[in-house]
Amino acid sequence: MIKNVHIYSICDYKIDKIQIHKLVSFLKNELNISINSLEINFLSAKEIHKLNNKHLKHNYSTDILTFNYTGNIKELDGEIFISVKDAFENSKKFKVSFTNELYRLVIHGILHLTGYDDKKSKDKIIMKEKENLLLNNFSKLF
Repeated sequence: MIKNVHIYSICDYKIDKIQIHKLVSFLKNELNISINSLEINFLSAKEIHKLNNKHLKHNYSTDILTFNYTGNIKELDGEIFISVKDAFENSKKFKVSFTNELYRLVIHGILHLTGYDDKKSKDKIIMKEKENLLLNNFSKLF
């Protein structure tokens, strides 16, 4: 496990923290990044709604929030907040496993921390392709 990665689960779902650590380690190698400090927080929809409203002035829940504290895209220092309820609903909507959707969201958050953006449709396509590639490659290993 990477010592600078902390995973917290404040929700009713069981999160396999060991697998999340393996995923982060895989991404660290694949993306050629180092991690100064990274927190991945699995929250209720209510908690992520509060954070989304407080920090982004969006009065609704979202599946993921990512905060990069240094802006350095090669040495990560940030936090990822994932709504487990939204992940579960996404998994049903997109007909994928709940675990697959959690992995996708962790990948999505780390890609944001490494400089990927999804505000424009062109950038969203690039980011989604990278997510798919990383998720497929990780799934082959575990």
